[in-house]
Order: sequence, then C-alpha cells, then structure tokens
Amino acid sequence: MRERPDKPVGQLPPQDWMEAPATRAVVAALTADGAEVRFVGGCVRDAVLKRPIKDIDIATHDPPQRVLALLDDAGIHAIPTGLAHGTVTAVIGREHFEITTLREDIETYGRHARVAFTDDWTADAARRDFTMNTLFADPSGAIYDPFDGLRDLGAGRVRFVGDPIKRIGEDVLRLLRYFRFQANYGRPPMDRVAVAACRKMAPRLESLSGERISGEIIRLLQAPDPTSVLLVMHGEHVLDHVLPEARAFGRLRVLAWLESRAFVRASVRPDPIRRLGAVLVTDAAGASRMAERLKLSSAQTGRIVAIAEPRAALAFDMDQRALRRALHHLGADTVRDLILVAWADRRSAADRPDHLESEAWLRLIDATDAWRAIELPVKGRDLMAMGVPHGRRIGELLAELEHWWEEADYQPERDEVLERARLWIDGAQ
Repeated sequence: MRERPDKPVGQLPPQDWMEAPATRAVVAALTADGAEVRFVGGCVRDAVLKRPIKDIDIATHDPPQRVLALLDDAGIHAIPTGLAHGTVTAVIGREHFEITTLREDIETYGRHARVAFTDDWTADAARRDFTMNTLFADPSGAIYDPFDGLRDLGAGRVRFVGDPIKRIGEDVLRLLRYFRFQANYGRPPMDRVAVAACRKMAPRLESLSGERISGEIIRLLQAPDPTSVLLVMHGEHVLDHVLPEARAFGRLRVLAWLESRAFVRASVRPDPIRRLGAVLVTDAAGASRMAERLKLSSAQTGRIVAIAEPRAALAFDMDQRALRRALHHLGADTVRDLILVAWADRRSAADRPDHLESEAWLRLIDATDAWRAIELPVKGRDLMAMGVPHGRRIGELLAELEHWWEEADYQPERDEVLERARLWIDGAQ
C-alpha cells in the first residue's frame, strides 16, 4: 500500500458518538486486520460545528466484500446496501453505520457513476460535492482536510470541490443541495461562481424526480432562515424549474420568525411543510397539483391544500365560538397552521407590529393548544333504539342533530341531545 501523503490538521474534542459502544464495536471490527478507517462527511462537519450528529459514515480502503467479512466475524449484522459503489450498512440495535470503500469516479452519467475502488483518501474526497463535506476524522479525532473545508466551514462558505459546472453536470441534485447547504451552513455573500453555475444548469433540474426535489426543498425549509436563500433561487430562476408557485417570501420570513423566535409554545416549532404552504401563491387546486408533482404524502398534501384555501377564515379578532367551530371541523393541527400563516400574512403586510393584535393571535394559539376533540354524544345505534330503522334516515338525523348541537356551541350533553332526537322522531311520526 502506498504511503499516505495527507497529514492531520486539527483535533476534535472528545465526542460521545465516537465513544459510544456501538461505534467502537464497528471501528474495532473494521480495523481488526490493520485497515485504516476514518469518519467522513456530515458527522465530522457537524462535530466541528458542535451540532447534533445525525448519521455516522465511515470510509475504509478495504473492498466491500472484505468489509462484510469483517463485520460478520465480529457478529455485527451487515446489509449490502450498494456493493457496486462500495457501500455496506452495519446495524447494531437501532444504530446504523454506512461504511463505504474509498473510490473515485471513472465515468458519470446523470445521478449515476462507474467507480473504481482506491486507497487514496484525497481521490475519494475529490469526488464529493462541497469542501465542507470532504473532512475526515480518524477514531482518535484527528481531522484531515484535503480541500480546505475547515476554512470554508468557519467562514460559512459553501464551495464546490473543483469546477461547479462539472460537479453539477455529474449530478444535478447537487444544484439543490448547494442552496440547501447555503441555508443551513452558509453566510452571505454566496459564492458568485457557484451561483452562476446553478443559474446556467437550472433547466436540468426538470430531469429530477419529484421525490428528490421535495426532499431537498423540505430540508432547505428546515433552516433557521430559508427565505434569504429562496429569494436568491427565485432571482436566479432556479425556482422556476422546481417550485414556481413560491412567491410569498415576506410571509415565509415572518412565519419562520414566529416559529423560532417570537414566542415560546411547545406546540409551535419550525415546520417545513407549514413553511412550504406559506410561501406558495396558489389556490387549493394549484397546491394539490404542486404536491402531486413533488410526490408529497397525503398528509403533507392535506396540510398544504388547507393553507392555500382554508375552509375557515381565521382572524386575530375572531370570537371563541367561531374558533371552536373551526377546531371541531378541522382539528387543532390544521387550525394552528392557519393561525400562524394568517398571523404571518398580516404581520408581513403591516408597517409596524401591533402588540395588542399579537396578544390576540397568541390567545388563539393557546386556545387551540387547550382544545380537546369532541364528538356528538349520540350515535346511530341510539337512534335505532328509538325505533328509527337502519338506513339513510339515520345519517340525516345525525346530521341534523350535529347542526343543532353546533348551533348550541356544543354545550348540550347526551341526555339533552337524546331528548331533542326523540322530539324530532315523535314529530315525524
């Protein structure tokens, strides 16, 4: 094996995730025959920034079949996730570790590539997307930085490895990843060369699947302030190819502020689906078409359609009775979405904040949080026990009772509702 030319440039402080028993077991298995392994990518990047670690990826120069054998020798369950690209997943309990053999791209086509395995750490890093994702750390915490990713990470500079046009041409999803990383890790100004490349390559985004696009958009919308990046994407005509309905940027900016900094409520936290609904300028039909195009789930689609064309008009000065009706028909989660988006809409159009209005919106949030679902205290079987035959009349009577009960602000209890039903039944006979 050739001598490694790269040298460590820094040291991570002790990391709980590196010292966890599952991590140590996987590292011990992979190094049992003397092979070198390093943690790579997001776990190293986020450890440097002292952010929570989500996924642990490990690189090794051993080929995938050898990785499988080493894990098997150690009694660790292994999944051959993508042997052609050198990827094996080790599973210990609930922990998953993606282990990938060092590789370099021989040929790229679309989102796919023909690779060759290597023992060259720098060559492996050279095929990655951004410099901040090329960081390695060995099990002792020593950091290796082949493309000056630490400097870019510290400066909040999202920079492609090599020529942006070439890297996007290899995989156009990197274009959306660029803006997602900018929203989550970057600081202005954006790299002008990268942005120009994104603008030029944007028409190729239409070749991506809806799932790929929505995945990146949703992750972008999870950022503390997604609006600034979306405005650049709009100005550079990137959104034209993936989310042309996004135009309510002022409303989105205020919503993000409300969710994260304006007040504290356990029920209110940054929500990318709510934010997606808030940034759209369309009606229910347009929201539904957008959701279908991006392959959103039925639950996500329902929320976005409700925001685009709400079935209940929510205002800061609405009375509690009207709020209870909305909660009964729509549910607390939908009403909370509508309150926050309506509040953001009003606030984004106002010259200055109105503290009394803000307090009124907060009261609506608190009333929504306190709401407990209710239902008509009479069932079809109760009406049948009164002599109403099974059939359409049962449903009609229940609908009439529901309307009467709602007009009484849901106050009548079971006995009173049964008495009302008996009067109607007796009057019809």
